Amino acid sequence: MTNSVNPGTGNLWDFDWYQPQHHQDSDILQQLGFIPGLKEVLMLRQVHGLEHGTVWVLSESKQGLKDNENLGGLSTPNGFYLYGDVNHLDVQKAVSKALHRFRAGIWNLAVHPRCGTNMSVNMLLTTSFVLGTHLLLPKGPIEQVLGLLLATSTASQLSPDVGIWAQKYLTTAIPFNLELVQIARTRDFSGHPAYFVELNWRDSQ
Repeated sequence: MTNSVNPGTGNLWDFDWYQPQHHQDSDILQQLGFIPGLKEVLMLRQVHGLEHGTVWVLSESKQGLKDNENLGGLSTPNGFYLYGDVNHLDVQKAVSKALHRFRAGIWNLAVHPRCGTNMSVNMLLTTSFVLGTHLLLPKGPIEQVLGLLLATSTASQLSPDVGIWAQKYLTTAIPFNLELVQIARTRDFSGHPAYFVELNWRDSQ
């Protein structure tokens, strides 16, 4: 990953043209709340950011990041599912700690290198570059093979940074409006233990 994410140091938003504001989503809803599904989209982005923040905090726990590489999540407009070998109390503490850190300005928690956004970006870039080189380069086998190698290599180099950009501006948001409702035990599709972190929207004060 060319642009590594460290949630404990620095800030991906430093010197950025865009700075998240506590009231931004509440203001958007106040002005454009008549648009169907807008609140769900805004909440989904914030839930996605909190999901990442929770995984980061759990990764810093006594088990360590290496043992938590199997942690995964799935965001919905009402909360997120958390999959992995963790207990209920650890999840509750991690969610509360992540929310506290976000409100303290540690926004890097919203971006995670293992997010599905990065995988989608990589697939999109690879497909686009492969098609582009196929159409633009001569049709000889050597030229096409070289073009394929160049396309896949370029996509793999660019996708981490583009993936972070996509997370920052499109698929996640800082969870300024979220509050924890409850954490319910559930199971994944394979029957393994999981949790659903139910969240509620609150307008910024």
